[in-house]
Amino acid sequence: MHLWTSWVPSTAMMPVPPPKVRRYQVLLSLMLSSQTKDQVTAGAMQRLRARGLTVENILQTDDDMLGRLIYPVGFWRNKVKFIKQTTAILQQRYEGDIPASVAELVALPGVGPKMAHLTMAVAWGTVSGIAVDTHVHRIANRLRWTKKVTKTPEATRTALEEWLPRGLWSEINGLLVGFGQQICLPVHPQCQACLNRALCPAAQNL
Repeated sequence: MHLWTSWVPSTAMMPVPPPKVRRYQVLLSLMLSSQTKDQVTAGAMQRLRARGLTVENILQTDDDMLGRLIYPVGFWRNKVKFIKQTTAILQQRYEGDIPASVAELVALPGVGPKMAHLTMAVAWGTVSGIAVDTHVHRIANRLRWTKKVTKTPEATRTALEEWLPRGLWSEINGLLVGFGQQICLPVHPQCQACLNRALCPAAQNL
């Protein structure tokens, strides 16, 4: 299980929220997670849930207080703005729920393709595509899992989905993100400690 699941709403330590509320919390947790360490995201989610993490409560929380609750997540000022804008849209257009399609999710402020696909998987139980972040993008290219070098995570997602069986799409992000954080680093990858070294074209060139 990947670390990011630690800040997805859990039923183990708290009352089970209604499905609509849980879906909203999943979306916000993913919005907070961008450019942020898992432990920091988990702390922000804990503080938000302690105050009552619902659409109504967030709309009633002023920007200054919301900023204090989510700080020090990365780009917290922008995220305050995006959270407020997105939450207002959810209330106005979706009766407080979140959209059930990737196209509608990426139209929300502060929500990108990776977040949308993860939201579909966690909140709706639907595998809509491979969630590709910088780690998956980097490692897929190093392993030559793409027919040609891809320049963006979205291009990598398309290339991977062309050949990877759909039944494996939901596993890739969780498998590669932790690997990319600890072994296959952006700079100075730990190739000597990597069990994939013999199979990795990038390692052969070092």
